[in-house]
Amino acid sequence: MNKGLKSTDYHFAGQTKKYTGKVRDVYEFEDQLAMVASDRISAFDVVLPEPIPYKGQVLNQIAARFLEATADIVPNWVDSVPDPNVTIGKRCDPFKVEMVIRGYLAGHAWREYRDGKRMLCGVALPEGLKENDKLPAPIITPTTKAAEGHDEDISREEILKQGIVAEDLYTQLEEYTQALFQRGTEMAAERGLILVDTKYEFGMYEGKIILIDEIHTPDSSRYFYADTYAELQAKGEPQRQLSKEFVRQWLIAEGFQGKEGQRIPEMTEEKITSISDRYIELFEKITGDSFVKEDTSDISNRIKENIEKSLNLQ
Repeated sequence: MNKGLKSTDYHFAGQTKKYTGKVRDVYEFEDQLAMVASDRISAFDVVLPEPIPYKGQVLNQIAARFLEATADIVPNWVDSVPDPNVTIGKRCDPFKVEMVIRGYLAGHAWREYRDGKRMLCGVALPEGLKENDKLPAPIITPTTKAAEGHDEDISREEILKQGIVAEDLYTQLEEYTQALFQRGTEMAAERGLILVDTKYEFGMYEGKIILIDEIHTPDSSRYFYADTYAELQAKGEPQRQLSKEFVRQWLIAEGFQGKEGQRIPEMTEEKITSISDRYIELFEKITGDSFVKEDTSDISNRIKENIEKSLNLQ
């Protein structure tokens, strides 16, 4: 079985820094970044021990498509996509918050609500909601952007009080977030999907707000199938989802939620293959295209050579 790309360790001419995230390896140059989407998978802010074949290609190619499709709303960081697993773009100064927006009561928001909370990131939630109910209007529930460990919920008021983002800039981030979510919702509807919730990250580049990282991928977003949503909701049954939630639910069922003392369950070859197949299904449903598996027999060298060509480092 193809084991997937677990990590990279390149040393490019002109490289100033390397940053290893939960999923991506980021190579910094003077004014650009080369972001490699590995096949690592994380859940509950923990990187799982085995990579998922083709996951990086899926995420990188979905993100590229949606970034291109939203460039009229807000400029983004992308300069080129020279490899199925690589995006090269502008090196921005990132804001230290993630802009999470939710149209439905699902995932983390539902777990908080189920446990009795009626205020999420400073936003009041009405009584009487069920899991996966549509919210009266989309709500923004930001999180802090942790360099390590868990991101934490934070309110607009706390962001401004702590000076994490200036008010005029934060207001613009909110406007961009709402507009991007609306566009994502419309594009999802064309594919018979509901965009449930998602997150956006932004940075500053030459004095302007720039959309960075990935958008509308199954790692950063949750989708429901539109055709069965109302019926399943009326019956109180689980929604058919396109997201990474199926991985989280498997871990929860095995007694793992990223808490101290908990052990990650065994990732068998069968489980790894099934997760890979689900990511490919996600790609095809979200984009409407057939997924073309790239040759991964020498993936590390392929990526290295394509980055070097794109940045004229050879």
